[in-house]
Amino acid sequence: PVYDDQVTLTNHDWSFSVAATARELGLERLLVLNDFTALAMALPLLGVEEAYRVGGGQRHPASPIALIGPGTGLGVSGLIPAGDSWVPLQTEGGHVTLSPADRRQMEILARVGEEYGHVSAERLISGPGLVLLYRTIAALAGDTPAALTPAQITRRAEKGDCVHCEEAVAQFCSMLGTVAGNLALSLGARGGVYIGGGIVPKLGTSFAHSGFREAFEHKGRFQRYMAAIPTHVIMAPYAALMGAAQAYASPLPHIGVEAAG
Repeated sequence: PVYDDQVTLTNHDWSFSVAATARELGLERLLVLNDFTALAMALPLLGVEEAYRVGGGQRHPASPIALIGPGTGLGVSGLIPAGDSWVPLQTEGGHVTLSPADRRQMEILARVGEEYGHVSAERLISGPGLVLLYRTIAALAGDTPAALTPAQITRRAEKGDCVHCEEAVAQFCSMLGTVAGNLALSLGARGGVYIGGGIVPKLGTSFAHSGFREAFEHKGRFQRYMAAIPTHVIMAPYAALMGAAQAYASPLPHIGVEAAG
């Protein structure tokens, strides 16, 4: 979380002072903000070719937009309309408690809970989470998991070389759909949901054919409401940098922590 001068990364052994960094580097101005807050600010700037749609739905103008994305962790943000501009959100939504959508997911989450106690969305919907999913699924089957990286798991799943890898990727996509749907409901994100991060874009067309969209829409009496919300995967490689530049030029207060050298 970026809310005061001292910033400590959740998934990395790194902590620093914003003011001290500005002084040491001799900067006139330094703005530090959450990576998904920066990515959120890039969403209105994306071209048609820089994000592809998964499923149906139609964007409702002047409505909130949700953003979620698995990578090293699970980033969550969004944009709230404010007249002719947007207000980006600074959230830690990746650490919400992950809820199971069926009996199999209950079984997986119960096993993970025995090891970690609290099972956050980020615990399973992230790069390390994909490894944990694979390891848990293999253990539930009574098999010894191999020492695989997230990239190796996705490759084996794509080739059909490992049933545990296939299920791990399938559960990963479905769980992401559930959490993305929760976010859309919480924000009233009829402006659409965007998926960023370093994992989903690499899944290619297999993600579009996964259980993501079905899980996203699986909200009981609100299924029709969810079906009308479009979901997109961000493909622009430097979108967060575009958003950071936009944030630096923005007159909006309360987006990150700022200091002068």
